[in-house]
Amino acid sequence: MSLLELITRADERSLAASGLACLERCLPPSGDGTAPEPLRPLWASCGTGQDWGTRLKTAEEALGSAVPGAERVRALIGTAPREFTEGPLRAWADACSLLALEVHRAFDPPTPDAGELPARCRSGETAGAGPLLLGELLRQTAILELLAETTGTAGGGAGLRRALDVSTEGQRVLRAVMSRRARGRSGSL
Repeated sequence: MSLLELITRADERSLAASGLACLERCLPPSGDGTAPEPLRPLWASCGTGQDWGTRLKTAEEALGSAVPGAERVRALIGTAPREFTEGPLRAWADACSLLALEVHRAFDPPTPDAGELPARCRSGETAGAGPLLLGELLRQTAILELLAETTGTAGGGAGLRRALDVSTEGQRVLRAVMSRRARGRSGSL
């Protein structure tokens, strides 16, 4: 099943967690690595939607201007639906998915059709995708599948925990690439 099909079939919980996971992976690393994760408190609301709107506002304030390079993440948190309902969350999760794929594609080797590649990958056409873009596509798919497996079960919290673990690992991968690229640029100055 393609990523777009998974997003179409997802429930509120899966959409909120998937969108949040995508945005967390897009956050640039802090300079010293000790800064708190401004989106992490939102995970507590993904299960039931309780306090979702309040936690969104808190995350938006925490992002403020304190996280340089996070403008696109900040914009998507600002447009996140305050109500925990399927329709608005689906549109938001879709936008978060595309942003995460675009961010990962930017760190892959350049390709002639790079601008179209993230959208094509979401529909299942992965020819020409680099390793970071493919890894992100697989991560998003795995998270939505994990959450779909635990929807309406007693293991719903475990599904969110496993989704967070998958996302955190992806965040480490992208941050390592970002750091290497930044070191490479500063070394060539």
